[in-house]
Amino acid sequence: MGTSPRFQDQKHWKRCVKLLRPTLPTHGLGYALKLYCFANIDLPATPTPSTNGFRASAIVLAAGRGERMRPLTDTCPKPLLQVHGKPLMHYHLEALARGGFNQAIVNTAWLGEQIEACFGSEIGIQPLSILREQLPKRERTTPPMVLHYSHEGRDFGSALETAGGIARALPQLAPVFWSMAGDVYAPDFRFTQSAIDRFAASGKLAHVWLVPNPEHNHKGDFGLESPDAQGIGQCTDPLADSTEPRYTFSTFALYHCNLFTQPWCDIPAGNPLGIKAALAPLLRKAMGHAKVSAEIYTGRWTDVGTPERLAQLNT
Repeated sequence: MGTSPRFQDQKHWKRCVKLLRPTLPTHGLGYALKLYCFANIDLPATPTPSTNGFRASAIVLAAGRGERMRPLTDTCPKPLLQVHGKPLMHYHLEALARGGFNQAIVNTAWLGEQIEACFGSEIGIQPLSILREQLPKRERTTPPMVLHYSHEGRDFGSALETAGGIARALPQLAPVFWSMAGDVYAPDFRFTQSAIDRFAASGKLAHVWLVPNPEHNHKGDFGLESPDAQGIGQCTDPLADSTEPRYTFSTFALYHCNLFTQPWCDIPAGNPLGIKAALAPLLRKAMGHAKVSAEIYTGRWTDVGTPERLAQLNT
């Protein structure tokens, strides 16, 4: 196979081949075709994110366009829509900080500059009012939440979807990390170190929180098999004709970084080419190998997917 006309610079060509080879089939026509297709795409100007010693314990997914929320999201990114006077995403940041997780990455695309302008690189968090008066004065403020941003819109022109966005941020994430959608309202969810420790010891690649099916997703997403005394069981993907109950994926999850490497994910860490990839195929693949656990979350939870749902929350 000859060098693509757009790769007359041999050093550039060799760099592309070296970068892509680990993500492609090792032999046969599939390798040649994939390599040819990628060879005709310019490498992005933005390099793989530098870690600079930063390892976030969470990623807040905030890159979506929010089509169903238009016209509200024509001028405001969905995670900044307010519930009871506070941006949706702020509830997650508060809960993370109160759980002791003070470093997070936020991925953005649509109107992402507004999200960074709103939260900046560090935000102060107040303890819950019910606890604040019981604490010594020196402990009445939670350590600030430090934020880094993965600007997919700036770097690649659009959002990379969930798996693509996490792969982009992977060099800056801890080996085990929290993940959640920035446009879900769940003010009672608690992020705990005990959940991290339990998951890390389980050998699983993912642990997801499921919720009872809302009206707009009555068929559900995943199943829960053989829960133990703590309510934790195997997360399954029931067949279409199965009578096994399905629940809705809340978007709250713990992931091991290995889920976003081969053989589960073919995107190189840092996703330097800006490959778009959904999360569900990775989860289903891991479920097929009993590598995903789950539990039911029964606290307040709303997928704020329409203006009507947002208005209902604010009544």
